[in-house]
Order: sequence, then C-alpha cells, then structure tokens
Amino acid sequence: MPGSFKYGVSTYSYVDDYGSVMTLEDAFDHIADTGATGIEILGEGQIEGYPNPSSEFLDRWFGLLDKYKLEPTNMCSWVDMRITLGRNLTVEEGAAELERDLRLAHQLGFKFLRPKFGVLSHDLIPEPQWEAYAERNLDLAHKLGVVICPEIHAPTPIKHEVVDGYINFIERTGTRNFGLMIDTGIFQDRPLTHWGSHQINEEARKHMEFLNGIKVPPEHFLDVAQYVVFIQAKFHDIDENLEDQNIPWQPVISAIKRSGYSGYLSSEYEGWRAPWRSIDQVRRQHVLLRKMEREYDEGKFA
Repeated sequence: MPGSFKYGVSTYSYVDDYGSVMTLEDAFDHIADTGATGIEILGEGQIEGYPNPSSEFLDRWFGLLDKYKLEPTNMCSWVDMRITLGRNLTVEEGAAELERDLRLAHQLGFKFLRPKFGVLSHDLIPEPQWEAYAERNLDLAHKLGVVICPEIHAPTPIKHEVVDGYINFIERTGTRNFGLMIDTGIFQDRPLTHWGSHQINEEARKHMEFLNGIKVPPEHFLDVAQYVVFIQAKFHDIDENLEDQNIPWQPVISAIKRSGYSGYLSSEYEGWRAPWRSIDQVRRQHVLLRKMEREYDEGKFA
C-alpha cells in the first residue's frame, strides 16, 4: 500500500541481553520473528573488531542478512569530541571519524548513519564543529548512497535551535544526504517507572526531568516531516492489553501518516532491563504499531 510504513528493530532494544544471553544471530532471529524487515545496530556494540571487522565477521553478517531476510537500515555511531581529555577533536579528526563510519556503514549495506555528536548542554546542543564534520563528508555520503541523520532525542523538542541548525544546514547545502532522525521518546507524555534496571525514585526525577516526558505535541512532526529520513520508535512499557504506558501512539501515528512518511519505524525499547523482557516488549510494539497503522488506513481515527 502506498504510504505504508516499513518496520524494523534496533539491536539496542536488547542491550542488556546482547552479549550475555543473546548472540548476534539470536538478535536476527528475534527481529525476524516480529515480521520486521530491517535491522538497526550500534556500530561499536555489534560489529566485532569495530571499526575494522574481519572477513569472517563480514561473511557471517551477510549470511545472517540472507538467512533471516533482513535489510540493514541504520548504523549508530559516535563522533568522540573528548576522546582525549586535554583537548577536543580538530575538524580534521572529527571529519575523519565520520568518514570512517560512513565507509563502514556502506560496507555493511546500511543506507543511514546516525552520528552522535558531542553536546554542550543538557538540551543536547551539539558542539559547533559538527557542521564542518558533516559538510566535509557530504560528497562521500552521496557517492556511497548513505544519509547522515543526527537524532532528535529528549530532552530536545522539535521546536528548538538544535533542529533549526540541522534544517538550516540542509537548506544551505541543498544536500539529500543529510536529514533528521526522530526518536519518538520526545512524544512521551507520562512518567517512566524504570530507567534501565532501576526503579526511578523522586531524587532521580529531580535531576533528570525528561524522565517524566517532554510531551512534544505530535502535530509538530508535520513542521519538519520533509526533512525526516528515519524514525526510531522509542518506547518503554507496553502492557498485556497492548496499551503503551508512556507514548501516545494514536496521535503520533496520525501525524506521521498525514505527513506522507513511508520509511522505517525502527523499534527501540528502553524500558526495564529484566532478562528477556525486551523480546516480548518489541513483539508487543510491532503488534500495536501495525494495528494503529491499519486502523488509521481504515479511517477508524484521523
């Protein structure tokens, strides 16, 4: 159906299980079992020998893609501006880190690369040299067919100077190889109960107010939709009745559908890290999101 979403899963969803009770192939198996067609990874977390994987790893990677009929979607990476304590990266060094990960993403078949730039503030204003890192790599990104997409993540809302800066960069350069990744955690409108493996207490809430949700109105998505190339479907807890306890999916899906977006919704579970819980939670989200999309298409909500 034209305008239908594609569904994927980020291996970050399984972060505490991965490497302890879950292998790379286990992750592929669980992702394919949801009916998803895309796999998203953390470069440093899932690529053995990062940033120089062996031929044995590459053979296994492409063998798993073929076996489970998945396509690589987005590779998450980091530009480590404080990799040395005495100084920040130079423009040349930062651009080289981004180039390294672009080439690696392409080698593994990914079409999107999310670089996490260093930040200067609680609301995630990136270091000022991010623009130079990215601009020096636009020609390479075009050649490789990879889109660089920094993430809009709580506590940064859509109407913010961070987003404005990325959009201004896109407009100034005219590039098609730089876009926005939206993390749906920005739409969270009810407080979290757990953060990782810990129950959240009131003291933690005082220091991390975003745990209560920054409550971005889903309608704001329409203001930036033309620049959005990838969506991480962040969530924290879906109950046995398939009701999300934190994200208001009906208005979120409505806004995304009305925008005409037809790319990936890539599940990113970030809830209570009890063993194996993530597997069931990701399955629940895929049932919920498909149900929401179907009901929207049937006109059951607008």
